[in-house]
Amino acid sequence: MKIGIMGTGNIAAFLLKSINEEKQIKGTITTVFGRNQEAGKGLAETYQTRFYPDFDSFIGSDIDIVVEAAAVEVAAAYSVPVLENGKDLIVSSVGAFADGGFLENVRETAKDHGRTVHLPSGAVGGLDLLKSANASGGLEKVMITTRKSPASLGLEGVSEEKLMFDGPAGEAIGKFPKNVNVALALSLAGIGTEKTRVRVIADPSVERNTHSIEAEGSFGNMTATIGNLPMPGNPKTSYLAALSVLAALKNQGNPVVIG
Repeated sequence: MKIGIMGTGNIAAFLLKSINEEKQIKGTITTVFGRNQEAGKGLAETYQTRFYPDFDSFIGSDIDIVVEAAAVEVAAAYSVPVLENGKDLIVSSVGAFADGGFLENVRETAKDHGRTVHLPSGAVGGLDLLKSANASGGLEKVMITTRKSPASLGLEGVSEEKLMFDGPAGEAIGKFPKNVNVALALSLAGIGTEKTRVRVIADPSVERNTHSIEAEGSFGNMTATIGNLPMPGNPKTSYLAALSVLAALKNQGNPVVIG
């Protein structure tokens, strides 16, 4: 499996180290695409891969699957072109799919070109349970409370706990596009962006980003809390989010899929 990565940040560096250096999966990252030429060239030199600052050269290279590991804007701009060029796609910036029309466009493009789009679970768990609970429309309530340090939310001068947002997931993504991908993942697995409630709390006392999920329906109820450590050097990105992308790559072509 030949892998192309869109992005030159922490997740890209983690995947390059895990795959090209540590050989954790049967595959190789052969190309990297991004705007930051200095970072891209550094990654290419360190991990023996190629860097392209333009999309056409990147997508025309010898790759089987593309991993978006950059930002919502990148996922929104390039998901459809990736599929149109006959590549499977893994999207880490799930917030791009807050636009239902865009989601449908990606779905139809993937179908027309016989491609697969994978949205990793990111920084949360329980997506399989929500999908099962909603299989016959029996999921009634989903709420996620995200508690992060002010620094991870890009805030300064916050000395005590502060509720930053309380509302539907679709609106939360618009206000915190780099921090609540998990809310949209839950929405897509469950009852949608308008019915899924999101609370975002800035808390200077927390050492880990935490996501508390509550769900109710005809299946019963679920409560889960995940305490995530951030990626080294980037408090806005969960380490588990990077691991979920690696897990998605490991699962490519697996004849037995669990969950």
